[in-house]
Amino acid sequence: MIARLRVYAGLMVIPALSILLALLVASVLIITSGLVGPEKKVDLLLPLVAYRSLFVGSFGNFKGIANTIVAATPLMLTGLAVGVGLKAGLFNIGATGQVLLGGFTAGLIGTQLAGAPMLVAIPVAMLGGMLAGALAGFIPGFLKAFTGAHEVVTTIMLNALVQLAVSGLVNDVFRAPGFSFARTAPVGNAELTGFGNTTLHLGVLFAVVCIPLSYWLLWRTTVGFEIRAVGANPTAARYAGMNPRRMIIFTMSLCGAFAGLAGAVEILRLGYYPAVFGTSIGFDGITVALLGQANPVGILLSALLLGAMRAGAPLMQIQARIPVEIIDVIQGVILVFLAAEVIVRQIFRLRATGTGTGELQTITRTYGEKVAG
Repeated sequence: MIARLRVYAGLMVIPALSILLALLVASVLIITSGLVGPEKKVDLLLPLVAYRSLFVGSFGNFKGIANTIVAATPLMLTGLAVGVGLKAGLFNIGATGQVLLGGFTAGLIGTQLAGAPMLVAIPVAMLGGMLAGALAGFIPGFLKAFTGAHEVVTTIMLNALVQLAVSGLVNDVFRAPGFSFARTAPVGNAELTGFGNTTLHLGVLFAVVCIPLSYWLLWRTTVGFEIRAVGANPTAARYAGMNPRRMIIFTMSLCGAFAGLAGAVEILRLGYYPAVFGTSIGFDGITVALLGQANPVGILLSALLLGAMRAGAPLMQIQARIPVEIIDVIQGVILVFLAAEVIVRQIFRLRATGTGTGELQTITRTYGEKVAG
């Protein structure tokens, strides 16, 4: 147990230091922002005011905590969509398209079941979203397994294809009449309404349940062992009697299902599918997965961190007069330091803990490599 805790502590060092460095970089930007304001003065305490407002807005009361959890819900799922893929040596950058397709499908199903009982409409709509997302993950997985087409290339192309197709369908085919902007009809009883006077909804439970389920799958089942084995060394896994092609297709489909569920949760919470639907959820999942070291528990904590930033940003803008876009800066800098781990180690004089198949190596290795059956 002690040895395992030491391993987990070691895995947390780089993410924690990356967050610290990102906050320091953001502090410099916040301080210098006073020079371009009307008063043109430097306030060294402004970062503290901003971060205090950020914390109070996300954890200062029950409403803030609820908003943090709701904001973190889709990030948990897209983080799993990327993180599980990294364990198999796959970089699923197509979570955005999978989110869009899953949300669109769930919205259409919800519209058709608008008058059905809630206990029927919500699960069916969510299941439809998961299946649509799984399909969007299956296609690049199949191409990777049988043609060697790199999943980064195919998923980026699918992102653009899905975005154009869904936008066209919402604007022309499924556009609901009587609204000033393009959107689908209401989902009725399939809508994820808040519990009481809070923003918490049933989708939060679905996302939270996926965390222990994915952990159990990866570390307590034969399938999970094969996923990690294929990610570590596909050739060795094949000689051990495993089928790398099958595991690649299964893993990408599973990742797509997680992302599709994220889209379904967001659309059913909104109550309809708008023509302009946020695509940042899928890309935010990359940050969540890397910050959480592709571990389900780490993904949960990373999603809560980013969710807290999103939930607390409005209060920070009101009290400290700092634009909410600073959150995107912090997130981007975190990702830079995670990707450039050697810089973090040089700054804090840390020695490398060893080599191996890190999650970040997945981004560049096996490009164009054909998977042998």
